[in-house]
Amino acid sequence: MFPQLTPVIKNLLIINIIFYIGSQLVPVAYDYLAVYYPDSPYFKIWQVITHMFMHDKKDISHIFFNMFSLVMFGPMIEQVLGSKRFLNFYLVSGIGAWFLYTAVNGIQLYNATGSFAPLHGISGNELIAMANTGNNEALTYLIPMLGASGAIYGVLLAFAYLFPNIPLQFLFIPVPVKAKYMIGGFILIEIYMSLSRPGDSVAHLAHVGGALFGYLLLKLWKIRKGIY
Repeated sequence: MFPQLTPVIKNLLIINIIFYIGSQLVPVAYDYLAVYYPDSPYFKIWQVITHMFMHDKKDISHIFFNMFSLVMFGPMIEQVLGSKRFLNFYLVSGIGAWFLYTAVNGIQLYNATGSFAPLHGISGNELIAMANTGNNEALTYLIPMLGASGAIYGVLLAFAYLFPNIPLQFLFIPVPVKAKYMIGGFILIEIYMSLSRPGDSVAHLAHVGGALFGYLLLKLWKIRKGIY
């Protein structure tokens, strides 16, 4: 498989695997590399980048399906955009996913407390004690976001944008479906899930944010739609 991969895809795959194995060996890595709410005492600026290389250590399907999607859809996009532009696209999609997810968390905190930073200055131990009593604001400060899913949804969006009529077929769908319909359906499901299940542990808004920022970047670069 590796010789067929484009350079950035290959390196992203390797980095994600290294991060995953490393985090299994050094569990404290999650405290420093997953991304927390900006006002959390655990937040570090580098987490905005590193979170997209971290995955759930208890669920190998999290990294497997993200990397499978990257390998399946990424090489064709990298060939069209070029390696440097594709890397920028991937990172912007991942950062955009974090931005939307964090912005909505901030709005929810404001609606509940009248402040975007209601627990400012509270220590980690105090937050844990508050969370144990069911304080939702403390949970927002304590639960990090991690995973490449936001960046992957940017990649999926780009594939549907550039190759809308390529037929895709998955095991659970017995007939081929054009990329624009299948991937568009995935994104619509994420939008629905984010609206109907706001407390879900899966960051559906991050998936939507990755697709949204990926789309905006393609438009900013004036990449023609559906020419491949």
